[in-house]
Amino acid sequence: MLSSTDFSDFTSNGVQDYHNYFGTPTHDDHVLFELLIVGILQVGLGWQPAASQLPKLRQHMDGLRVEVVAGYVEPDVERLMQTPGVMHNSRKLRAIVTDAQAMIGIQREYGSFSRYLWQFVDATPLIMPAPDDELPTRSPLGARVARDLHRHGFTFVGPVVTHMFLLAAGLIRVN
Repeated sequence: MLSSTDFSDFTSNGVQDYHNYFGTPTHDDHVLFELLIVGILQVGLGWQPAASQLPKLRQHMDGLRVEVVAGYVEPDVERLMQTPGVMHNSRKLRAIVTDAQAMIGIQREYGSFSRYLWQFVDATPLIMPAPDDELPTRSPLGARVARDLHRHGFTFVGPVVTHMFLLAAGLIRVN
């Protein structure tokens, strides 16, 4: 399971971690960052290949510590592009760095990324109906949060990615 102490957990099963965590409300900025990373990586793929990257990214991106990743520069991205086992998509790797920088800005402004996110639902998970027992891929809340994340400098956070991220982080629950 994802936790704030998994900085050096390079052997876990990222798919199982993400699956076990999905939908659990969290207020942990590190966990939120990892869930956001899965959202970024799953664009054009799916959650399983994206989540499988977590242990490798922890290993090669300083434990995915947001304050360290935010300081990455182009040679770091180039190094990652040459690292076996790491997804070789420079746009997504740069997005992780950019979003870490944006997260630091939000932490400074709001005290934590968690506090910023949970204000959108008044600190209580939003319950959404699931028509036909299918997980919805969009929501008005996801679109609103995506616009605000963009305003704060985030990338790769469109309405679908943001909605799924909010579901993963437990801010939206489906009944």
